[in-house]
Amino acid sequence: MKKDTDVKTTVDRMRYTKNKQAANLAILAILFDVFYFVNIYKSDVSNYYYNILIGGSIVFNLLFMLAAFLCSEEIKQYNEKYCYLLLAMGVIQFIRIFIIPMAAHNATVVIANVETQVMKDGQFTRCLLYLIISGVCCVAGALIGIARSRKLKAYVATLGEEKRRD
Repeated sequence: MKKDTDVKTTVDRMRYTKNKQAANLAILAILFDVFYFVNIYKSDVSNYYYNILIGGSIVFNLLFMLAAFLCSEEIKQYNEKYCYLLLAMGVIQFIRIFIIPMAAHNATVVIANVETQVMKDGQFTRCLLYLIISGVCCVAGALIGIARSRKLKAYVATLGEEKRRD
């Protein structure tokens, strides 16, 4: 009986507290996206990075950071639909591995008659780690947000039924 009361108390507290864990994971995803952003754009290998794909990537990174922050703020309030946006953003982070990092790792340019790899193994590994961690944070934050939002929604629905019975 005591355990059941503790669970109800915990869920009831959710009505008055913010969903900080899921929101903080979204902020952490932004941080690792910034690390990825800096890691890619600090590179200057000939003119490889001067193209429309990099321009689009810069715009996407900015939009990602804004959207992730918005999701973070809305998930704090147990807004479930923003969890799905954050989940999609996490999947996109995994897909991004195969766009710029993979292409740059496999590409070479000629600098002073010497063939040079655009992205060396160390930088490639860091890019992968940053994108993977960012994606995992997004997915984990979204799943935690969905679970807690549904739990709170179900609890609030039972409160409405209890009031109707009285």
